[in-house]
Amino acid sequence: MATVVELITYPVKGCAGTSVDSTHLTPAGLAHDRSFMVVGVDGVFRTQRRDPRLALVRPIVSADGSRLTLVSTEPDSGRGALHLDVTTSAPRRDVDLFGATYQGIDQGDEAAAWLTEFLGAPSRLVRVPPEHDRKTDGVTPGTSGYADSSAVHLLTCASLAHLHTRLAERGAPPLAMDRFRPNIVIASLPEGAHGGHGEDWASEPHAEDRIRRATIGAAELGYTKLAVRCAVTLVDQEAGARGGPEPLRTLADYRRFSVGGVVFGTKFAVVRPGKLSLGDEVVVEEWGEAEA
Repeated sequence: MATVVELITYPVKGCAGTSVDSTHLTPAGLAHDRSFMVVGVDGVFRTQRRDPRLALVRPIVSADGSRLTLVSTEPDSGRGALHLDVTTSAPRRDVDLFGATYQGIDQGDEAAAWLTEFLGAPSRLVRVPPEHDRKTDGVTPGTSGYADSSAVHLLTCASLAHLHTRLAERGAPPLAMDRFRPNIVIASLPEGAHGGHGEDWASEPHAEDRIRRATIGAAELGYTKLAVRCAVTLVDQEAGARGGPEPLRTLADYRRFSVGGVVFGTKFAVVRPGKLSLGDEVVVEEWGEAEA
C-alpha cells in the first residue's frame, strides 16, 4: 500500500523546511506552513528565485505558533539564532505575492535586522493575519497562507526515482527531494498492495498526477493542479546557491505540459482537515486522467 514517508512544513516561505513525525492538516495546509514570509521594503515577497540564501534559514515554530526561532544553517557562520515572540496585534501592511495584494503582520525591527544582514538586502518578516481569507485556484477550491498557490504539494518517491534514471542517462548525479519542496512524500511498501487504481500504484512514476481525491489519516485532499516547476528547483538547498541546469533541463525532455511549463508533483486543496502522521496509508478515492 502507499504510505506517507515524509511530512515537511515550511513555516517561512522560501526558507528551509522542517520534517515532522505528525502534524495537523489545517484548511490552509500543514500546521504553520508558509504562515510567515520575508518581504522587501516594497512589500514584495522574497523568493529563492532571487535570494537562494533563504534556503540557509531554518525556522522553528512552537506548537501553538507563539514563538519563532530563525537559525542559520550556513557552516561556520557564527551567526546566533533569532528568537521572536510572534505578534498578531501589530499593524498590518500590504504585501505583494505574484502581483496580488494581501495583508501581513510585521514582526518587528529585530527580525528585519537579522534577515537584512543575512540576505544582504533590506528585508522585513510578516505573518499571515488571523483574518486572512485567501482563495486559491485550481479544480478544487481551497485556501492557503503564503504558499505559491494550493495548500498542499505532494510527491511520490517513484517520480523522483524516475527522474534519477533520466539524470543518470545524462551522466548527472541524483538530486535530493528537497529541491522540490513537497509537503507530503509518498512511497509504496516493498510488498505492494492493491490501491484504487490497480496494484501498487505508488510505485508508478507520476501516479500522483491522476489523483483527484484521497484520504490520508483523518484528512482528505482534493486535486487542484499539477505543480509547474521554476528556478527554485535549481537551488542546492544545503548550499543556498544555484547548482546548475538540473533538474529543469532533464524535466523539459519528458515533463513539458500544456499547463505552461515543466511539471513535477501535484497540488491539492484540503477538503477535510485532520491529523497526519508518518506511516499513514494513502487511499485514493477518485482517479482522473493526467493533464496533457
